[in-house]
Amino acid sequence: MAKQISVFLENKAGRLSHVTRVLGDAQVNIRALSIADTSDFGILRLIVNDPEKAYRILKEQGFTVSQTEVVAVQVPDSPGSLATVLEQMAEENLNIEYLYAFLGTKDDDALIIFKVEDIQRAKAAFEKQGIRFLEEKKLYEL
Repeated sequence: MAKQISVFLENKAGRLSHVTRVLGDAQVNIRALSIADTSDFGILRLIVNDPEKAYRILKEQGFTVSQTEVVAVQVPDSPGSLATVLEQMAEENLNIEYLYAFLGTKDDDALIIFKVEDIQRAKAAFEKQGIRFLEEKKLYEL
């Protein structure tokens, strides 16, 4: 399990750069990000090396921010790997609210960040299915 930072942003020029500058100036390193947007606003989802600090700093700067628990799954960077994990999750009847992925692990694997309804059940299912997931500390150290 890991903590994800979510930031509500107005869909205006410069808002994203402001968030990233605030984090950069605070020496918070962004490991992965995703943006879901509409015409009026967006939700920036971040995995950072220090989520507690990021949350505090962004709150202090007046951003609307929250923390969410997510699961980071390590999969081989090869065709069909994501499909295999998704099929195994379907077998366990795990509902995925959203996901995003990134590369760059030390093992040359891809990492998939999952937001699921029940983190503990997902973690147990991953262990049962032999799906590799990363604990917080390892994810933040990438």
